[in-house]
Amino acid sequence: MALGLQLRWQVLAGLLLCLCAGRWAEAGKVLVVPMEGSHWLSMREAVQELHARGHQAVVVAPEVNMHIKAEDFFTVKTYAVPYKQDKFDSLGMTHIQLLFERAHFLTMFLKTMASLKNVSFLFERSSEGLLYNKDLIRHLNVSSFDVVLTDPVHPCGAVLAKYLSIPAVFFLRSVPCDLDVEGTACPNPFSYVPRLLTRNPDHMTFFQRVKNMLYPLALKYICQVTFTPYERMASELLQREVSLVEILASGSVWLFRGDFVMDYPRLIMPNMVFTGCINCANRKPLSQGCTAAFIQSVFQVQHILLIKEILKTFHHTAN
Repeated sequence: MALGLQLRWQVLAGLLLCLCAGRWAEAGKVLVVPMEGSHWLSMREAVQELHARGHQAVVVAPEVNMHIKAEDFFTVKTYAVPYKQDKFDSLGMTHIQLLFERAHFLTMFLKTMASLKNVSFLFERSSEGLLYNKDLIRHLNVSSFDVVLTDPVHPCGAVLAKYLSIPAVFFLRSVPCDLDVEGTACPNPFSYVPRLLTRNPDHMTFFQRVKNMLYPLALKYICQVTFTPYERMASELLQREVSLVEILASGSVWLFRGDFVMDYPRLIMPNMVFTGCINCANRKPLSQGCTAAFIQSVFQVQHILLIKEILKTFHHTAN
């Protein structure tokens, strides 16, 4: 009898605990502010998984965009922008074509900067269309979202999360100028981590370390052009001077679409999580032609290396 009473009290205590914790285990509302282009294709997989787990997602996007279309696992809220689809597509194609050009470094840098200014101007107009849309902001504010999921390479979502006082989860590959490092207050020694575009190895010589320190200076100028408007918008909305680093520092979790297979190991903070596998969510097998070409190229490389080794051996023997 005593054992039965004891078990009954344990069951009642368990039910009470479930009732108390039930409210915290409910599905949440996620406000998604994506970056355009291929960035959205990876974030789309995360949004779909959130929906599969019972969460409600609302995606905020400009009327003129590339890939963000209505689907059954999220709700789309669009806002007007002061440019047309043809202009957006034209600038996007021009910027992509630059990646395949072969020219002198200085020429490519100037061309890239000119294209980047035009693309950044459109993204700036898009952000103004969202952040200055009082009706939409008012609707988002009363919708009681639990979290903002956004890509900070387009800081509009980070500014919006700060303005609405909603926790932000950043979903990104990287942010230029080490803004992700500054935002997370993460150590990032120049002598340890090869910088973007340097092509330095993880074991660097003295001159490679010097190069590692000089390359980010050019990127600082790019960031000055690209990110300064968002500091202005954030300062106007919050009615105080605010830096982009302060905006990014308010991020609760950083989800990096990378891992230490693709990137060099580096120091990380507790709120930095690597999710490189999500980039392969829609992987497809190579065609027979691609597979054959790849195998042939491997054999050619191995054949060349073998010849070099034979020649090297012959040279040493002759000496």
